[in-house]
Amino acid sequence: MSEPIVWTYDWVPEGPRGFVRDIRLRWACEEAGLAYSVRTVPFEDRGPDHLALQPFGQVPFLSDGELQIFESGAGLLHLAGKSEALMPRDPVGEAQTLQWTIAALNSIEMVSVPWWFLEVTGVKDNQLTGWLEGRLDHMEGILKERQWLAADRFTVADLLMADVLRVARVRSFGNRPATESYVTRITERPSFKKAHADQMAHFAAGDKIRS
Repeated sequence: MSEPIVWTYDWVPEGPRGFVRDIRLRWACEEAGLAYSVRTVPFEDRGPDHLALQPFGQVPFLSDGELQIFESGAGLLHLAGKSEALMPRDPVGEAQTLQWTIAALNSIEMVSVPWWFLEVTGVKDNQLTGWLEGRLDHMEGILKERQWLAADRFTVADLLMADVLRVARVRSFGNRPATESYVTRITERPSFKKAHADQMAHFAAGDKIRS
């Protein structure tokens, strides 16, 4: 079995540290007990070699043997295929996990990211607020009724949903105790803590190189 390579930037400013999406792939590898390595592309001066592997000039992307995969969601699903710790093997559990993984990207993150962008740019009347509120209210109702999103246990769907919901402005949006409890519980997992610490140390090391 090949050893996955998680590609990320060599450095980012302090603001996004801890949230750059290579953390999702690091976390998944930690949960699955998969040996992996981390390699980098320049944060600045993104050239044709980067664009050949990630056509939008972003990170992460994943190398696994002859496979090259860009987009964090696609990378997560690939890693989930390697480990039952991330993806159940029974048809019902697998289907539930797939649908909630896609929901984290398409039903929550597709709203929360543009809403967050408008918020941090200081727009006076964020027209996406009602949309975000509705989506988060739906999630609150769901999380009041269950501990996990799929298969009655932790899966890659919980990993991704918690990562989407843990963004500070999203996390503090409204009074949603079930959601807050869910995010806290998922991010207390040792695998997340290690992935987070490793990413923070990685970018801090980049500071020394640039100084």
